[in-house]
Amino acid sequence: MRRPLRWLLTFVSILILGAGAGGVTYSGIQIYQMNHSSGIDYLPTIVPMKISAIPTQKTVRFQPKLGDVFGIITIPRIRKSIAIVEGTDAKELKRGVGHFVQSVLPGEQNNSVLAGHRDSVFSQLGKVQLGDFIYIRTPSGNFTYEVQKIRIVAAADKTIIVPTPDAILTLSTCYPFRYFGSAPKRYIVTAGLIESTAASPTASISKASFTKK
Repeated sequence: MRRPLRWLLTFVSILILGAGAGGVTYSGIQIYQMNHSSGIDYLPTIVPMKISAIPTQKTVRFQPKLGDVFGIITIPRIRKSIAIVEGTDAKELKRGVGHFVQSVLPGEQNNSVLAGHRDSVFSQLGKVQLGDFIYIRTPSGNFTYEVQKIRIVAAADKTIIVPTPDAILTLSTCYPFRYFGSAPKRYIVTAGLIESTAASPTASISKASFTKK
């Protein structure tokens, strides 16, 4: 009688343990399935960041009229600060360096062309060297150019006034410098913009700011 009873107790114990293990296994499966089906809810919420526009310097927009003195060009190599006048006719060139009206203003993206007489404002332009700095001040701001190229072209060469992808300053004068009559060539100095600083809205150009030599 003892042996059958012992077997019975052992069998009942096995059934109880099996039922418990099964319950635990089933519960584990339920928890896994729940987390697996809604697992995305457990990921951190990603909030799109709002990217603000990078603040830029505000430039003063202006358009000089023909004959207006609107800027100053300073060339340290020849120790001159000269008025920049809108236009390249004879009466404008008598007052300073003339801005070719069909080109952009100094400091803007493209080719800004300035011309001057070889026997007055640009009489010493031939002393300028590669790497020299040229400074320009207008109501739009202060601009620093570095001389990148110097060349001599025919008087009829129009390539000096063509548009450019970069901010370029082109200085032009008749050549040879000591030539009697109408000079057959042009002396060209090309400089690239390397630094610019926007001016305040109240900036202005005073006639006392430059010297004409």
